[in-house]
Amino acid sequence: MKKLVPSLLLTTLVSVPAIAIAADSPHTVTGNLSLTNDYRFRGISQTYKDPAIQGGFDYAHTSGFYLGTWASNVESVSLNGANMEWDFYGGYSTNLTDDINLNVGGLYYYYPSQTGGAATDIDTFEVYAGVTWKWLNLKYSHTTTKLFGIAGSKGSGYLEANATFPLGSDFTLGLHYANQGVDGAGNDDYSDWKISISKPIGGFNVTLAYVDTDVKATNATWGGNVNAAKGTDTEDLTDGTLLLTVGKTF
Repeated sequence: MKKLVPSLLLTTLVSVPAIAIAADSPHTVTGNLSLTNDYRFRGISQTYKDPAIQGGFDYAHTSGFYLGTWASNVESVSLNGANMEWDFYGGYSTNLTDDINLNVGGLYYYYPSQTGGAATDIDTFEVYAGVTWKWLNLKYSHTTTKLFGIAGSKGSGYLEANATFPLGSDFTLGLHYANQGVDGAGNDDYSDWKISISKPIGGFNVTLAYVDTDVKATNATWGGNVNAAKGTDTEDLTDGTLLLTVGKTF
């Protein structure tokens, strides 16, 4: 079955029809579907280092307003019993100059199958603002709820810097560095980083990336991910790893 799932996904990616919209329409709708060997969110594995199938849809208007949704399987052992993450987002994007873009919006992380009730609810809402100048992007995300169920964490922030460089022959280099701050906690902050190489191959976008964090076992909030247990198995969900992602936009 593990060998069958990637084959089925690739077959689906090839067969998905394009969404037809009139060329002069102010509306744009796109979809995306991908397979990755490990779903890392802000450097921490959400699938206990197992593969993930992910996909979503985006709507954009020529005025700059947009809406979207995206989903992925996750591992219930470290996410309050949830086996799915379903995100909803919307915002406004505009070009301030030929080289500078401003993007603001909100994103809701929804875990429909989680257990434990309101006291341990990990659903989270963030507002964000980002500025892109040519190849450099700076973005800040701020929680208006608890951060994934962490007590006293309302108002936490995630500050990230991203850079993208064309390398020629359709290769693209991506660089990412960020810090997750946790409001109301002294030693819960941590940083994550990623370096990636992407290239379109046979109609697919293929990305190879290395991702890592500085999470330590002594970290009060995230340290449990260093020795996360699933049955008799123990994994470090925050350590450095290689990610291979194959995706398609339609």
